Amino acid sequence: MTVTPALATRVHRAPTSGHSKTTHHAPVAKTKKMHGQQAIDSERVTAIQQALIREHYLNGAPSSKWDSDTQSAMLKFQGDQGWQTKITPDSRALIKLGLGPDHSGALNAGNGASFNALAGHGGDGSQASGFVAASGVSH
Repeated sequence: MTVTPALATRVHRAPTSGHSKTTHHAPVAKTKKMHGQQAIDSERVTAIQQALIREHYLNGAPSSKWDSDTQSAMLKFQGDQGWQTKITPDSRALIKLGLGPDHSGALNAGNGASFNALAGHGGDGSQASGFVAASGVSH
């Protein structure tokens, strides 16, 4: 018995409904999606202005408005630090002005607090030694 191989043939199918070559779609208008924070909260503006006044980059009293004087002061401050001056405010500038995130309550804040102090345990070490024993870690 001899077996002859089957040959594959190419079958051309007519387009299905909705997929014809003559269908044209109207162009879809693309809208620019806004990302990130669009405006600075007035309380934050006041804090930034107070810091810029303290550092002698802005004169007068805080207005709580992100006005041209505030923008110019922030740009000058950033430029004096050697940082970019196109987008304001720069996170490094805010941190340098003392307006960055508060990490004082973090576990690794560098204040020398031990596990017992952070957990509210006394200084006798019994809790810590019990934890070490239960974890199987030895000194």
